Amino acid sequence: MKLSFICRAAVAALLAGAALGARADAVAALQDFVRNTRSGSAEFTQVVTPADGTRAKTSSGRFDFARPDRFRFDYSKPYTQTLVSDGRTLWMHDPDLNQVTVRRVDKALGATPAALLAGEDLARDFTLAAQPDRDGLSWVRATPKAADSGFQWMAVGFKGQALQAVEILDRFGQRTVLTLQGLTANPTLAPERFRFVPPPGADVLEQ
Repeated sequence: MKLSFICRAAVAALLAGAALGARADAVAALQDFVRNTRSGSAEFTQVVTPADGTRAKTSSGRFDFARPDRFRFDYSKPYTQTLVSDGRTLWMHDPDLNQVTVRRVDKALGATPAALLAGEDLARDFTLAAQPDRDGLSWVRATPKAADSGFQWMAVGFKGQALQAVEILDRFGQRTVLTLQGLTANPTLAPERFRFVPPPGADVLEQ
């Protein structure tokens, strides 16, 4: 009986050690992703669930990035919208409103999801902590160091070394899950991909 208990305890300890190792690997995977993936392209699905639990909203499109701080989100469903950063300026284009909002990247990003995916200095903006595995993924929680970041935390999910998902909880309790499909690491992306010219007649608002 005593020997059986010791064996069970040993197995439990080994499993716990394996789990801790997997979690540490998730943090390393995120750090390696930032260090080694200089550009990327993927299709994405985004699900936003309000804090009150009302019906979630789903959208989808394409995401491209190139470090440092250049990225592009092209939303195609259910509505068309584009967010583009050339590393200095961030444009947000809403065709339905015929409106373009322009902001400086250093004011718009900071400790944001885009900064985590397309930025370079994780230690400056985030505190990283490994989380328990779920949904078949290893997770890392990134908590912003800035008090005015606009969200409570992000969780980044990896399958092995492959980035699969980003989950965001904002200051109002709204949850956003961004799932990436077919991520291509280090593709050659034309500089024009991260440039934007407001269409003729569009209202341009500078913030």
